[in-house]
Amino acid sequence: MGTTRLPRPAQTVLGPDKDTFLPTENPFEQMMSRFDEAARRLNLEPGLYRILRMPEKQIIVSIPVQCDNGEIEVYTGYRVIYNTSRGPAKGGIRFDLQVNLNEMQALAAWMTWKCAVVNLPFGGAKGGVICDPATMSNGEIERLTRRYTSAIIETLGPDSDVPAPDVNTNERVMAWVMDTYSMHKRHTVTAVVTGKPVAMGGSLGRREATGRGCMIVTREALRQLGRPLPGCRVVVQGFGNVGSVAADLMAKAGMTIVAVSDKSGGIHDPKGLDLTAVFAHVKERKLLKDFPDGHHVSNQELLTLDCEVLVPAALENVITHENADAIKAKVICEGANGPTTAAADRILNQKGVFVIPDILANAGGVTVSYFEWVQDRGGYFWDEETVNSRLEKIMVQSFEEVTAMARRHGVDNRIGAYMLAIDRVATVHRLRGMYA
Repeated sequence: MGTTRLPRPAQTVLGPDKDTFLPTENPFEQMMSRFDEAARRLNLEPGLYRILRMPEKQIIVSIPVQCDNGEIEVYTGYRVIYNTSRGPAKGGIRFDLQVNLNEMQALAAWMTWKCAVVNLPFGGAKGGVICDPATMSNGEIERLTRRYTSAIIETLGPDSDVPAPDVNTNERVMAWVMDTYSMHKRHTVTAVVTGKPVAMGGSLGRREATGRGCMIVTREALRQLGRPLPGCRVVVQGFGNVGSVAADLMAKAGMTIVAVSDKSGGIHDPKGLDLTAVFAHVKERKLLKDFPDGHHVSNQELLTLDCEVLVPAALENVITHENADAIKAKVICEGANGPTTAAADRILNQKGVFVIPDILANAGGVTVSYFEWVQDRGGYFWDEETVNSRLEKIMVQSFEEVTAMARRHGVDNRIGAYMLAIDRVATVHRLRGMYA
């Protein structure tokens, strides 16, 4: 279910003026510090700046659920629609104790820029419920999902808001969302969500899409830097769906995976891990700290291991001003959303680290979600080879567009990606004009 969750660091980082500090617990302000820099370089009009800096809609709902023991528990849920100028809102639903409105705002904004970076006809959204699904039965999770869906149903729809899985949600949860929406509409509406089971309109290749996208852009970055893939050492923080798929595909592309981690810690072998053994260990629902081979390291130590490629695929704000200077990787591929703070970006830039920003690096998932939405609406489904080849084309083209923007304006890849995305969204706003 989504990316691996690791303990959150409590730190502060330099703000955009370099003299103030932003709390890393505020992901929206972290995102906006990059937005502000990109908007300034684009000379964005003040009116458009104000429009793009604010979510379109923010929904807070109370969700009463009858527990298996007969008691009633009331949960809090959110859905934030950030921008829909380019098309329906797109964004995941997460079930987690860390869910809050500020995080939903940041993630919805990231989805807006992410969809624009890869030029999809979507806007951005994010939703979540404050809960601990690990302590809930399947029946309780189903009742929670259905009541949450009915609470936000006015915003949902193939032409308005299309959810997807995220942290602690999966295909099954999306099936419940689709069924609840369809029962209200009195007919089956497969295109209301993506990330569904293939048997009910899901797309082949969707589960591997985010990790596959990470592999593709990492490959392109190494090619641009003139570094051969064989023997290139890779460290992956987070061994959930994104990290594990990225590690597997990078290994198959000739790279050497020297370290991986989950919430319990990591394992490291400078000669390369036996991924077959690692996957077999994890499949038995075992934590990596119990893996018998390799040197055990903490998640903090793992980030500074000697390697060519680092893939942070767990939480936001794990690379900060406190550890950025110790990072040895030449390329960072951000599998997670917001893993690098603004202050850390400046340090990495000074070190010459090639950062593939999150809104490009992990856009493979939303790209294949778009493919699923297209297939559902057309009622015609593609084979996996077609899905993967079309994903590769979009990821390679988007990588080239982001790096070209960065070179043209003399900025790092992250600001280049934001400039590309903001310019695309702003262009549509200008063309549509202001409804008054």
